[in-house]
Amino acid sequence: MARRCSRSNGTNVTGLGLAMAASWLLLLAGVSDGQLQVGFYSRTCPGAESTVASVVRQSGSADPTILPALLRLQFHDCFVRGCDGSVLIKGGSGSAEVDNSKHQGLRGLEIIEGAKTQLEAQCPGVVSCADIVALAARDAVAFTGGPSFDVPTGRRDGKVSNIRDADALPDVHDGIDALRSKFRANGLDEKDLVLLTAAHTVGTTACFFLQDRLYNTPLPGGGRGADPTIPPGFLSELKSRCAPGDFNTRLPLDRGSGNVFDTSILRNIRNGFAVIGSDAALYNDTATVDVVDSYSGLLSNFFGPYFRQDFADAMVRMGSIGVVTGGAGEVRKVCSKFN
Repeated sequence: MARRCSRSNGTNVTGLGLAMAASWLLLLAGVSDGQLQVGFYSRTCPGAESTVASVVRQSGSADPTILPALLRLQFHDCFVRGCDGSVLIKGGSGSAEVDNSKHQGLRGLEIIEGAKTQLEAQCPGVVSCADIVALAARDAVAFTGGPSFDVPTGRRDGKVSNIRDADALPDVHDGIDALRSKFRANGLDEKDLVLLTAAHTVGTTACFFLQDRLYNTPLPGGGRGADPTIPPGFLSELKSRCAPGDFNTRLPLDRGSGNVFDTSILRNIRNGFAVIGSDAALYNDTATVDVVDSYSGLLSNFFGPYFRQDFADAMVRMGSIGVVTGGAGEVRKVCSKFN
């Protein structure tokens, strides 16, 4: 009996050892293959997040308009091939993703490159450009008065940047069906659509993006003119700021509250004061109308839903779109070109 028990125990110990070894291999495979995690660089580059925050803070102090631009930069990166830093690539032939007209006016690439230069000096070949974009957007939100939140990191940089891939980006001319479709293609729902659009609570837009809405919208009775859904008083206000052919004048996306991170943008959308057409489209569908209304009520700050937390959660979800992790992709030495 003792011998049988001994042999049996020996077999179990061996089996247990093999099982533990297999478990460790699976665990290591999971780490290398990849899930994003908060504090990914805590050992390999402990100063990574504070370095990015410092660069963003200094840049925002010199030019506050760069903060919403960094937020827009992450959106443009993640909605094309996923959050892989592909929007940062500069191709000499004009065929890179950033050369697509849908990226017109994109700013902040030099801020990401500046942070990358510092991080390469600290921890060569460790921190990806894709993660710098995500961290910079997070810091930009906080420095404009928005919520502070943790960003999972561990992204790798993609190895493809194609001008035509950016055709999939949402556009200021998109109606609600197109917007919903583009968000769903990236695993985001109507609530995410409203929350991420609410990033327009800070920042400006150029009159270039309003020209069609103010002067060239197809009208029900034929011909073209101003979008008939714009309230007359607001239409006069917009036209006074953006004359025909004026492409460069800038105006706040959030009327009356363009420098403060708050829910004013949603109240403006509800009341017909959305500046660009894609924002106004959120009030043309029951699902998005309900979400807009839920956050724009006066009591939502006290009884929920809680916009700041939900916005942060939506940012994290967006930052997880199509990420490259583990052994895929690369960690670029310079963000604007492949290794």
